Amino acid sequence: MCGEYFFLCDFPLVSFYPFPPHKKKKKKEKKEKRKMNKLQQQTRRISKTPKLAPLIALTFLLTIPLYYPFHTHSPKNLPLHNTNDNSPCSGDGCGGGDAAGDGGVEAKQCDLFSGEWVPDPDGPYYTNESCYAIQEHQDCMKFGRPDLGFLKWRWKPDDCQLALFDARRFLELVRGKSLAFVGDSVARNHMQSLICLLAKVAYPSDVSLTTDENKRYTYTEHNFNISIFWSPFLVKTGKLDNEPFDLYLDEFDPNWTTQISHYDYVIISAGHWFFRPTYFHLENRRVGCLYCPEPEITHLTPVFSYRRAFRTAFRGINGGAAARSGGVTFLRTFAPSHFEGGGWNSGGNCTRTRPFMRNETVLEGPGLEFYTVQLEELGIAQRAGRGTGGKFRLFDATKVMLLRPDGHPSRYGHWPGANRVLYNDCVHWCLPGPIDAWNDFLQELLMRELGDV
Repeated sequence: MCGEYFFLCDFPLVSFYPFPPHKKKKKKEKKEKRKMNKLQQQTRRISKTPKLAPLIALTFLLTIPLYYPFHTHSPKNLPLHNTNDNSPCSGDGCGGGDAAGDGGVEAKQCDLFSGEWVPDPDGPYYTNESCYAIQEHQDCMKFGRPDLGFLKWRWKPDDCQLALFDARRFLELVRGKSLAFVGDSVARNHMQSLICLLAKVAYPSDVSLTTDENKRYTYTEHNFNISIFWSPFLVKTGKLDNEPFDLYLDEFDPNWTTQISHYDYVIISAGHWFFRPTYFHLENRRVGCLYCPEPEITHLTPVFSYRRAFRTAFRGINGGAAARSGGVTFLRTFAPSHFEGGGWNSGGNCTRTRPFMRNETVLEGPGLEFYTVQLEELGIAQRAGRGTGGKFRLFDATKVMLLRPDGHPSRYGHWPGANRVLYNDCVHWCLPGPIDAWNDFLQELLMRELGDV
């Protein structure tokens, strides 16, 4: 499918096509203003309690560097978080409680996802020599990345301490449990980070039943297993070997929905593939497309498919094909890329060597829309879960990873190639690297679920 463009074959990345231009700029600005006002009102209704208020206020202050050739990152002097608000955060948006009130966690808990990256001279906690699970394209050490300062940071929440990942403690937390990752190659990136961190104590056995992207690993001594289900769009799709792809936005993806009913924990995520050319289907008919060549088809935005895909996926978990009894679903929010100077295919790169401070960058545009959609759909799923027993939690990677432009492989995911086109990778994350903090979060979130805090 990709020929010489192996980067796109191994990494299902964003195809950075610009949105169809609006005819009148003023009209566009008014439309966006009305839309954002509507989104604010909708988001406030996620919960009847005030638990999400701090998160909602933050949501509309953030921006994400976007994924289009005409938009490159330009740090602005706008705060990522409200640094004057030192009040404790509560609810699902504050580190794993439930804004819809399913009663799984105490109301007042520290917001794990509001904070900054602070120096950590002891990092990293594994290397490419101590972990076999690192995919070559994220093995930045192997391919000669010269600066290693990006490994010397850890996440510090504003109002509490976040414990570093402890492999022994984690394996005890998950003894007799099962964990599934559902999503794309960034979900796989996360799973591989977890396997590397656990390698201090144990290596898993590969018990995969297929040779494709779907993998299953087991830690026999702890009766714990990890699986990844490849589903970059979360819903039923046609073949993924030629663009535009066919998305059936109201139909479950059987690749994962028929498999996860007995999993204790599921981490669901998606994002970058939704910027690629696609045809949209609802009720067995084509209703539109994104970046398709046919002028007679209604051209829609990525947000159209993104919202419907998450709604269908959550519906599958809430009593549908993927219904689970007693399990917990974590929504891991969109992790931004950091292309500067162009898009992935037009010279864009990510060469920074330190994290952003929270007042050095902002979240905006379609990235903000994606993030808002996720929060809104999470709230809908939580309310439905009250009747089905489904438990849904927020795993907010967006605010955390927005601050790490230095953590991507860039050109250090391969050797220079003389006879093929190579692209800089500013979507995935080096291993070891800042994505390892996701497992600090996971450990804390599981402890909260089990009441071990």
